[in-house]
Amino acid sequence: MVQKVINAFTTAWKGLSLTIRHLFAGNGKREIVTVSDSNYFKQLEHGTNTIQYPKQQLPVPEVGRYQLDVEMDDCIVCDLCAKVCPVNCIDIESIKATEAIGQTSDGTTKRLYAAKFDIDMAKCMYCGLCTIVCPTECITMTNQYDKTVFQLSDLVYQFSDMTPEDAAEKRALFDKQQAEKQAAKLAAMKQKEGGA
Repeated sequence: MVQKVINAFTTAWKGLSLTIRHLFAGNGKREIVTVSDSNYFKQLEHGTNTIQYPKQQLPVPEVGRYQLDVEMDDCIVCDLCAKVCPVNCIDIESIKATEAIGQTSDGTTKRLYAAKFDIDMAKCMYCGLCTIVCPTECITMTNQYDKTVFQLSDLVYQFSDMTPEDAAEKRALFDKQQAEKQAAKLAAMKQKEGGA
């Protein structure tokens, strides 16, 4: 019985002494160095604590997958990113244009308007598939990883700058053009039947 009590105190003292040693030894601040630095993992041996975030920040790897961003001037609204997304966090609504509306930075002709281009970062699993399939490389991963918000709805980012009124106007123009084409097609068919 006495041996068990001595063993309990010995075990408690070993754990407590380790805690006390780290409490007083860990006063050093961590230097921000890149992962490729030979001293990166040795910093832990010198009694450093965690970094003092947000005053200090760890370097972000160039190939890291963080916040999505869309360059709408380069987007052709092909909808490939939304189709490949495994969690359906990308919501796109396109409107056909009556004529070419411009070109992207790589020379691709734009023929669709983006009435809606929303990305719900609360759903996003940061797989990067949307960035891979994009033919114009307009959707990219940025190096921003700290997107703290109070409302979950604030994590839905809207990249399209088209107002609902503009979208309705573009739809009406397209519908009018299609109706004119259909009327011209019917008139040509009637003329062909009458001339035959």
